[in-house]
Amino acid sequence: MSVVVTGMGVVAPTGLGLDRYWAATLRGESGIRRIRAFDPDRYPTRHAGEVTGFDPADHLPGRLVPQTDRMTQFALAAADWAVADAAVDLDAIPPLDRGVVTAGASGGFGFGQRELQHLWGESPKKVSAYMSFAWFYAVNTGQISIRHGLSGPTGVYVGEQAGGLDAVAHARRQVRSGTRLMLAGGLDCSLCPYGMAAQLAGGRLSPGAYRPFDGRADGHLPGEGGAMLVLESAEHARERGRRPYGEIAGFGSTFDPRPGSGRPPTLRRAVEQALADAGTDPGEIALVLADGAGLPEPDAAEAAVLTEVFGPRGVPVTVPKTGTGRLYSGAGPLDVATALLALRDGLAPPTPGVDRVPDAYGLDLVRDRPRPVTGTAALVLARGHHGFNSALVVRSAGPAVPAGAAA
Repeated sequence: MSVVVTGMGVVAPTGLGLDRYWAATLRGESGIRRIRAFDPDRYPTRHAGEVTGFDPADHLPGRLVPQTDRMTQFALAAADWAVADAAVDLDAIPPLDRGVVTAGASGGFGFGQRELQHLWGESPKKVSAYMSFAWFYAVNTGQISIRHGLSGPTGVYVGEQAGGLDAVAHARRQVRSGTRLMLAGGLDCSLCPYGMAAQLAGGRLSPGAYRPFDGRADGHLPGEGGAMLVLESAEHARERGRRPYGEIAGFGSTFDPRPGSGRPPTLRRAVEQALADAGTDPGEIALVLADGAGLPEPDAAEAAVLTEVFGPRGVPVTVPKTGTGRLYSGAGPLDVATALLALRDGLAPPTPGVDRVPDAYGLDLVRDRPRPVTGTAALVLARGHHGFNSALVVRSAGPAVPAGAAA
């Protein structure tokens, strides 16, 4: 069974809504700026991909705003936009036949920090009752399920950046198993002192710039946001006259062995699994959206996999997330949306801020401006800290989809 994407909702540092995000991405715009959510002067990393212009009161019922962390507010808005973009009447689908699966990496850090400050600085009576769930990494699944009456399969994946692709793949499995419609994706928001301290402890943040596959790479910059997607069978989409953006065609997932074990990493196996699942040869891939860790060793490892599978400079590669920062669980779903739009329009978006790619990497990196691409399939890669690897192949649906209510 072919599982297709019929709606997409995006919240990103480079734009609210699918159309604004895509236009900014093609222009190579960057949403990286000095952090405004808190005073970053005490931290070695002071820049991030921060969403601007998002007022939750503009998008959510008033009762939900005090109950939710910023990441959940993003997720609810993106889910609303994805459903509207799909032009689907959820009430026409039995509640048990529609579900949701999301990914989460950090949970509601901002909400948690605020309530812990109330506890320490004031009184336990000042702690919000909503603290019991607003911080939880699974809360986005629960809130979206309640808001849209999604009583079918639900779940959450926690695999850092790889988790976003895992969530989309799980939704695909559920549709293949007979569920009529699934919402899937990931949104993260960890731009608060508590979240920054946790990220700095991982030792992967850059003090100034996010430049994957660049000779100057010294870490990544964090970001907030992500995407939600509507998945359904191609048959169901045809029945209701909806042309999809494209198909979730193949998926592979592996886990690296323990460091020091002497065994090789497994990203290549994940890529090969995804290609085999899609029934796609490497030569059919028109574009790769790379993970782009932004550190020399993992960058070199990813570049080696791409040259082994596709040959040196054998496929255009792009990392548009250099304009948003690494969005953790939100990165994979946003890259899936980007890949589908790139195939639709025949344009590979650039990689902002990267201009010194070592020849030894053997990469054909799309850098300064969009590049025309021809083909019907793209590969999206995502790796999570501690060894998670996911690869997902998407296939185009042909002519452009009419613009939906994505903003």
